[in-house]
Amino acid sequence: MTAQPIGRFEEDPHDPAVILARLPEREHGRFLAEYQAAAEAATHEVWRFKELTALLHRWSLITVAVNAPGYYEAREDARLGIGDYVTLEEVIAERRP
Repeated sequence: MTAQPIGRFEEDPHDPAVILARLPEREHGRFLAEYQAAAEAATHEVWRFKELTALLHRWSLITVAVNAPGYYEAREDARLGIGDYVTLEEVIAERRP
Protein backbone atom coordinates (compact mmCIF):
# COMPACT_ATOMS: atom_id res chain seq x y z
CA MET A 1 0.00 0.00 0.00
CA THR A 2 1.28 3.49 -0.81
CA ALA A 3 0.64 6.54 1.27
CA GLN A 4 -1.82 8.99 -0.21
CA PRO A 5 -2.23 12.56 0.94
CA ILE A 6 -5.31 13.24 3.00
CA GLY A 7 -7.20 16.33 2.06
CA ARG A 8 -5.89 19.22 0.05
CA PHE A 9 -2.43 20.62 0.68
CA GLU A 10 -2.07 24.36 0.90
CA GLU A 11 0.13 25.93 -1.74
CA ASP A 12 3.36 27.36 -0.39
CA PRO A 13 3.24 31.10 -1.21
CA HIS A 14 7.06 31.11 -1.33
CA ASP A 15 7.23 28.41 -4.02
CA PRO A 16 8.59 30.05 -7.20
CA ALA A 17 6.05 28.16 -9.34
CA VAL A 18 3.19 29.40 -7.16
CA ILE A 19 4.52 32.97 -7.29
CA LEU A 20 4.81 32.82 -11.08
CA ALA A 21 1.29 31.39 -11.43
CA ARG A 22 -0.17 34.14 -9.23
CA LEU A 23 1.67 37.03 -10.87
CA PRO A 24 0.17 38.96 -13.77
CA GLU A 25 2.09 38.20 -16.94
CA ARG A 26 3.54 41.71 -17.03
CA GLU A 27 5.54 40.86 -13.87
CA HIS A 28 6.90 37.49 -15.06
CA GLY A 29 10.08 38.79 -16.69
CA ARG A 30 11.18 40.80 -13.68
CA PHE A 31 10.41 37.98 -11.25
CA LEU A 32 12.20 35.34 -13.33
CA ALA A 33 15.28 37.52 -13.79
CA GLU A 34 15.56 38.24 -10.05
CA TYR A 35 14.79 34.64 -9.08
CA GLN A 36 17.29 33.13 -11.51
CA ALA A 37 20.04 35.52 -10.42
CA ALA A 38 19.41 34.76 -6.73
CA ALA A 39 19.19 31.02 -7.33
CA GLU A 40 22.42 31.06 -9.35
CA ALA A 41 24.19 33.04 -6.63
CA ALA A 42 22.97 30.57 -3.99
CA THR A 43 24.50 27.67 -5.91
CA HIS A 44 27.93 29.28 -5.62
CA GLU A 45 27.81 30.67 -2.10
CA VAL A 46 25.72 28.84 0.47
CA TRP A 47 25.17 31.95 2.60
CA ARG A 48 23.23 33.50 -0.30
CA PHE A 49 20.41 31.02 0.30
CA LYS A 50 19.00 33.47 2.86
CA GLU A 51 18.91 36.12 0.15
CA LEU A 52 17.02 33.72 -2.11
CA THR A 53 14.44 32.97 0.58
CA ALA A 54 14.07 36.71 1.30
CA LEU A 55 13.51 37.35 -2.41
CA LEU A 56 10.81 34.66 -2.56
CA HIS A 57 9.13 36.12 0.52
CA ARG A 58 9.18 39.61 -1.00
CA TRP A 59 7.69 38.33 -4.25
CA SER A 60 4.99 36.40 -2.39
CA LEU A 61 3.94 39.75 -0.89
CA ILE A 62 4.15 41.43 -4.28
CA THR A 63 1.66 38.87 -5.66
CA VAL A 64 -0.86 40.00 -3.06
CA ALA A 65 -0.33 43.68 -3.91
CA VAL A 66 -0.43 43.43 -7.70
CA ASN A 67 -3.60 41.34 -7.60
CA ALA A 68 -5.46 43.91 -5.52
CA PRO A 69 -8.10 45.72 -7.57
CA GLY A 70 -6.80 49.07 -8.82
CA TYR A 71 -3.17 48.44 -7.85
CA TYR A 72 -1.59 49.56 -11.12
CA GLU A 73 -3.88 52.56 -11.39
CA ALA A 74 -3.12 53.63 -7.80
CA ARG A 75 0.60 53.20 -8.40
CA GLU A 76 0.43 55.39 -11.49
CA ASP A 77 -1.64 58.01 -9.67
CA ALA A 78 0.95 58.05 -6.86
CA ARG A 79 3.76 58.43 -9.37
CA LEU A 80 1.97 61.42 -10.92
CA GLY A 81 0.96 62.91 -7.56
CA ILE A 82 -2.74 62.57 -8.33
CA GLY A 83 -5.28 62.21 -5.52
CA ASP A 84 -5.03 62.31 -1.77
CA TYR A 85 -1.80 60.95 -0.39
CA VAL A 86 0.60 61.27 2.50
CA THR A 87 4.29 61.68 1.84
CA LEU A 88 6.84 59.37 3.40
CA GLU A 89 8.27 62.33 5.29
CA GLU A 90 4.84 63.00 6.84
CA VAL A 91 4.47 59.38 7.91
CA ILE A 92 7.93 59.36 9.51
CA ALA A 93 7.32 62.67 11.29
CA GLU A 94 3.99 61.37 12.61
CA ARG A 95 5.60 58.24 14.05
CA ARG A 96 8.48 59.99 15.80
CA PRO A 97 8.12 60.29 19.58
